Amino acid sequence: MEKIVRPMIESDIRAFADAFMGYGWGDRTKTLEKYFREQAEGSRAVLVLETEGKAVGYLTILPEAPVGPYAEKGIPEIVDFNVLIEYRGNGFGWALMDAAEAKVKETHDEICLGVGLYTDYGRAQRMYVKRGYIPDGSGIWWDGKNLPPYENCVNDDDLVMYLSKRL
Repeated sequence: MEKIVRPMIESDIRAFADAFMGYGWGDRTKTLEKYFREQAEGSRAVLVLETEGKAVGYLTILPEAPVGPYAEKGIPEIVDFNVLIEYRGNGFGWALMDAAEAKVKETHDEICLGVGLYTDYGRAQRMYVKRGYIPDGSGIWWDGKNLPPYENCVNDDDLVMYLSKRL
């Protein structure tokens, strides 16, 4: 299958929102609209992977990490990376990462990301390691803050480990 990476277009909002609702993930329309608006403003890049005329995955890139160990260090961060479930395992995520790293490499020599820690993130965790991302060594972060030892937390999307890669 041909893999085309392009900027987000307005029709992607509905396509992804409908797919996520079909998975029972809740309505993400407002978030996707925000991404589209921020792409237009230049404060976020949104890369969409398309195959056979269908948008099957996306990721966003912030010009600088807003929270975590890389905050305010001028290092771009990959945020919100999704490939539709039925397209996973076919190299679509890898292609999106190739495109994101190439885009960032035009202006920076490092990229970072935070990855969730529960089972649903397992594929992403493995992919990042295979691509050469390494943990920053600051431990686990939750809700935008470094989590001290023995502190209680919730194993949700906000419980992450940060990694980076030299490009």
